[in-house]
Amino acid sequence: MSCGRDFVETLRRIGYPEAESLHAEDFDWLFEAGGGAPFLRWFCGSVSERNVLSEAELQAFGRLRGAGRPVLEGAALEEALRTCAAPRTPAPRDAEVEALERELRALRELRSLRVRRRDQRRLLAAAAGHASTRLGAEEAAAAKALRRGRGALRSVSGEVGGALRAAADAVAQLTAFLGEPAGAGPPVFLYQCSTEKYLGREEQSTAALARYTKTQFFPGAREVVESSNEENFQLVDPRAAAVSASPEAVEARRLEMARLRLAFVCAQHQAVHLRASNLSLEARIERAEDALRRPAAQALGKEDLEAKISSLNSHILKLEEQITHMKESTLPAVIKENAQLLNMPVVKGDFDLQIAKQDCYTARQEFVLNQLIKQKASFEVLQLSYEIELRKHREIHRQLENLVQELSQSNTALRQRLEVLADPSVSRQRDPRNTIDTRDHSAHRLYQLLEGENKKKELFITHRNLEEVAEKLKQDVSSVQDQLAASAQEHSFFLSKLNNDVDLLCDILYQGRNQLLLSDQELTEQFHQVESQLNKLNHLLTDTLADVKTKRKILASNKLHQVERELYVYFLKDEDYLKNIVENLENQSKIKAVGLKD
Repeated sequence: MSCGRDFVETLRRIGYPEAESLHAEDFDWLFEAGGGAPFLRWFCGSVSERNVLSEAELQAFGRLRGAGRPVLEGAALEEALRTCAAPRTPAPRDAEVEALERELRALRELRSLRVRRRDQRRLLAAAAGHASTRLGAEEAAAAKALRRGRGALRSVSGEVGGALRAAADAVAQLTAFLGEPAGAGPPVFLYQCSTEKYLGREEQSTAALARYTKTQFFPGAREVVESSNEENFQLVDPRAAAVSASPEAVEARRLEMARLRLAFVCAQHQAVHLRASNLSLEARIERAEDALRRPAAQALGKEDLEAKISSLNSHILKLEEQITHMKESTLPAVIKENAQLLNMPVVKGDFDLQIAKQDCYTARQEFVLNQLIKQKASFEVLQLSYEIELRKHREIHRQLENLVQELSQSNTALRQRLEVLADPSVSRQRDPRNTIDTRDHSAHRLYQLLEGENKKKELFITHRNLEEVAEKLKQDVSSVQDQLAASAQEHSFFLSKLNNDVDLLCDILYQGRNQLLLSDQELTEQFHQVESQLNKLNHLLTDTLADVKTKRKILASNKLHQVERELYVYFLKDEDYLKNIVENLENQSKIKAVGLKD
């Protein structure tokens, strides 16, 4: 928190003794202690050096009090000031002074605002300059990387071109070596192939699938399967007629279910009787074994035996009465309530049978469905192949049409050239002329191409001029080749120098190690030490905060500590208030003591 720090700074500003030894964290709790926080905030924001008495003023006040003169305080001082205060008449120039002060404050605020704006603009300009410098360096690095990439691409392009040419030569040699096998016919298109055999096989497959469906799925299987879903798995009345079955089948199924239920109930009844008889027999055997293991000395007398037999007979009578009561009253109601539960295993077995039938039919349907999907997929593949071949035929047709148009245009141009060459004026004469005919457009275009930018206005173009221009072009080509050779030598020299500089830089950066040294070793060690100290400081701060939280929890849970803390707060904030509280407590204790004595 910053409140304790502000309080300590205010004490240092007003010259409080030993203020330098105070810690801001020790006074944070003052601002959390109830109603004293507003006064402390006012104290931190309003009190300054002008509100502190000097040493001379304190000595004068001490002399005045030591002389025994009365010192007015509190209400008496306010009353004296109110009676002695004379009404002040505002000076005539107070309004002007106030206006000038307001103007001065406004000008100062405007000046501070402009200074802040100037500082902000300087910061923005510095940031923009830094960004431009950084962007310039990045641009240079990007341009350098682009040049390297272009060179690498050129070399890779040359290598790929050579590899492609070598592959083309190898393919041509392989094609020439293999050739077409003897007796092999020319390649045919897909639409030229006969599909009768394929369609015949598909028809056979469809017929076989239909026969399999007829043999595996009896009439009405669909209704049986659809009626055996999960929604129909419920306890139904066996007398209810099925929707898809005949009355005879429904009656037979009802009778079969009734026989099964009756047989199951009878079996359960016999099982209960057998279990009861088995338990009775086991109890008799245990009783007999117990009697046999008992020694002869502990044998019961006749009277004891008769008494025990009579008690057991009475107990048996009670049990028989309870059984009779259960048979007559409790058991029928329970049987009526749980009648359907007795038939649950039979119904469950019937439903399991229906589920097994449905699974069998589902597996057969999936098999038929997979066969149909395969047949459809083969048809779609064949259709797609026909469409691809049709698209290729259309593309070839379009290319052939373009080729026919180009050939017709070339034929027309060739015919025009032949007509021009057949002209007697263009044919070779016995005494050829030195000048070039104006109708020889090819020679004129060749001269313009060789002449380049150095054009001369001549009335006639001769063959000698054409030879001179060609000779000049040859000389220019040789000079350019010499310049290229010189530039290549210079480039190799600069490249070797650059390699030497790079090796020197690597030696400086690595210094005989395997790791790159980007900074000074001593500075790096100091940075590590600072980082370790910062980590220790962070741990100390974390421990301190944890200790503070623990103390606050203890303070919140212990009322005695809270009372001590409040007394300490009162002692620091207002000693008079603390004295009054203590005096009141002493007076109350004295009054109680006097009352007890009386």
